[in-house]
Amino acid sequence: MEDTLKFAEKMHAGKEQLPLALKLIQNTGVQTRHIVQDIDTTLRHPGFEERNKIYERESKKRCPEVIEKALANAGVTEREIDAIIYVSCTGFLMPSLTAWLINDMGFRSDTRQIPIAQLGCAAGAAAINRAHDFCVAHPGSNVLVVACELCSLCYQPDDDDVGSLLSDGLFGDAVAAAVVRGSGGTGISLERNAAYLIPNTEDWISYAVRSTGFHFQLDRRVPGTMEPLAPVLRDLVTANGWDVANLDYYIIHAGGPRILDDLSKHLGVDRTMFRHSWATLTQYGNIASAVVLDALRRLFEEDMPIAGATGVIAGFGPGITAEMSLGRWAVDGHRETDRTRKIAPAS
Repeated sequence: MEDTLKFAEKMHAGKEQLPLALKLIQNTGVQTRHIVQDIDTTLRHPGFEERNKIYERESKKRCPEVIEKALANAGVTEREIDAIIYVSCTGFLMPSLTAWLINDMGFRSDTRQIPIAQLGCAAGAAAINRAHDFCVAHPGSNVLVVACELCSLCYQPDDDDVGSLLSDGLFGDAVAAAVVRGSGGTGISLERNAAYLIPNTEDWISYAVRSTGFHFQLDRRVPGTMEPLAPVLRDLVTANGWDVANLDYYIIHAGGPRILDDLSKHLGVDRTMFRHSWATLTQYGNIASAVVLDALRRLFEEDMPIAGATGVIAGFGPGITAEMSLGRWAVDGHRETDRTRKIAPAS
């Protein structure tokens, strides 16, 4: 945080919007972030072509280790994966990185490739939903989800509007992976998913694609989007016979502090129930599609819920798009559908 504020003051000294931007950055609550290059290199712009080369090099360097951990956690091998869903909005490769992963890591040649490039921060939850859909359509299948977001490669030194300066202090880099198994395992047993697009908001979060690369554009109305999305999420939970204010875990995209605060208010949920998302935001910043996967990691590493515990995963991104899913906690593939006690939130 301290370094970010110093660099912002140095890079944009004397500009009238700077004091407001500095205040907004401080209010994000982001204390630390990780980036794939040192800060001085990041602040220079070598051109879109060179940046995309960096994206290719770093994604190939960093994804395999993370994928191997995800496969080990899920108790499956590369040969048992039937589809790879790769999500990223911070670089472009064709063929997708999925082709390289199949060739380089020993996945089967008939593994389905499902790259998702334009859902931004919503893509992590969307990937989980598409993996769920795939496993329903192809019983017994296993799907690998990979999120690679190198947000620092989208830094534009000449963009000095308040939205750009805020995003410069909010986004971080991350690689994450998870496996959705067709059967067995310990984790969230997915039951239902849904998507929703807020009408006529497609220009609220967007990229302007120019010769210098991707220029992130953020409308000031975005933080208020939880008011229309909260009823949609509530209706989804109600349709599954649950109470949205009385779930056992909430894995929510940490787009910023107001997103989390507003959603907890509109759903009637204590903000401490969003603790995994808050921790991701504080320690890593907004890591786009990887947020929900990191928050899920924290749920796994905490004292795990009892079998049958209910919860929700929700990601939000350009569109304005919401991708949501519901599931019960399963232990070794078994879940209790009738719980006899409410799980107390961990401290």
